[in-house]
Amino acid sequence: MDLFKSMQVSASAMQAQGERMRVVSENLANADSVSKEPGGDPYRRKMLTFRNELDRSLGLRVVKAGKPAADKSDFTLSYDPSHPAADANGYVKRPNVRPIIELADMREAQRSYEANLSAIDIAKSMVSRIIELLR
Repeated sequence: MDLFKSMQVSASAMQAQGERMRVVSENLANADSVSKEPGGDPYRRKMLTFRNELDRSLGLRVVKAGKPAADKSDFTLSYDPSHPAADANGYVKRPNVRPIIELADMREAQRSYEANLSAIDIAKSMVSRIIELLR
């Protein structure tokens, strides 16, 4: 694989990690969002998957982010009969977002982004050295 193709693969991975950060940010922003109607469902956490996709114009496989999917885990319940979103028994459904999990996911995305950026920097440096040698 030549250096330019390796930079393309790293760039596609950076785009995928950027999308992952957007999904994590949305989850964190809605961590306390409850339904506006009594007994209704609150915000449901979203998860992102990655796939290996052939880019025919480049002739190589790149990383792509899939569509965000809803996390089917259960909501948490809290007893608060005075809350407008409380059901007939006085329970309010809370989102299935756990901030500590989201922060860990965000940190992992950040590290992966940085690793791909380093790979691009190294490839650029190698291209510069090759050009210097050819002069």
